[in-house]
Amino acid sequence: MAASSGIIILHLFLISVICQCFHASSSRTIISELQILPTNNNILTTTSDKSINTKKEFHGMSLNGHSSSSSNMDHQMDLAMNLFFTINDLKPGNNMSVYFSIKNPLNSPHFIPKEEADSIPFSSAQLPYLLNYFSFSEESPQAKAMGETLKHCESKPLEGETKFCATSLESMLDSAGAVFGSNTRLKVLTTNHLTKPRVELQNYTISGRVKEVSARKIVACHSLPYPYAVFYCHSQESDHKLLKVLLVGDDGGRVEAPAMCHMNTSQWDPSHLAFRALKTKPGESSVCHFFPADNLIWVPSSSALK
Repeated sequence: MAASSGIIILHLFLISVICQCFHASSSRTIISELQILPTNNNILTTTSDKSINTKKEFHGMSLNGHSSSSSNMDHQMDLAMNLFFTINDLKPGNNMSVYFSIKNPLNSPHFIPKEEADSIPFSSAQLPYLLNYFSFSEESPQAKAMGETLKHCESKPLEGETKFCATSLESMLDSAGAVFGSNTRLKVLTTNHLTKPRVELQNYTISGRVKEVSARKIVACHSLPYPYAVFYCHSQESDHKLLKVLLVGDDGGRVEAPAMCHMNTSQWDPSHLAFRALKTKPGESSVCHFFPADNLIWVPSSSALK
């Protein structure tokens, strides 16, 4: 459990409720349906381009030769102090400071067709070939980011965890379907900015009743830095609650966001950043966080709101 709590930090940095339901076993049919779904972020867009545009941004870093400096990483760590809260904070009318990253979906990598993704090696052993394929030098920040993504995808799952990395929309749907069962219909939750976001960090007021998504099992997919869309997806047996929250910012902006609350933190690393942010210790309270807008949370379509 201590290791799993550390991975939460990685996900939050690397990282519209869509009401359409899907058959988990029919990913090819789903692709055409996804093109017409009303959504603000184009996360589920598959590009029909046969060539990958390496001038777009990695999730989390630019492809124009600029990497995250140490000072920028320190800044991100400061922002992380506004990522964590407890389930007791989720009360109507409560005011809380929240960080939601703002990314231009037009500059972010899209999924590529499964046939193309399957034709490109995806392993650390093939990294030199991949760097040449994408025209990145071995010393470039892009090379480092790609290497870290490949290692993360190749790491062993934690105890009780099911994990996979999806390099195409079809593979994500097929693998998520295997977790839930091939006959399970799925829906996906994401953070949805109901108004155009203007600032990343501000005070928000919780509007209306916080609703719990009654899903015993979820598959959370987190974007990873790569020239085309790659997601790290995992499902883990744990004591958690998935909630749906509507927030109104001081600037009038409205955000509908899923929040994950980890109810049992007794086995977490005492040095975890969440405990510093919340001024608490393992086992003393829940630890909650919102999902970035480019994350996907798959649940059975039968999951009701309580």
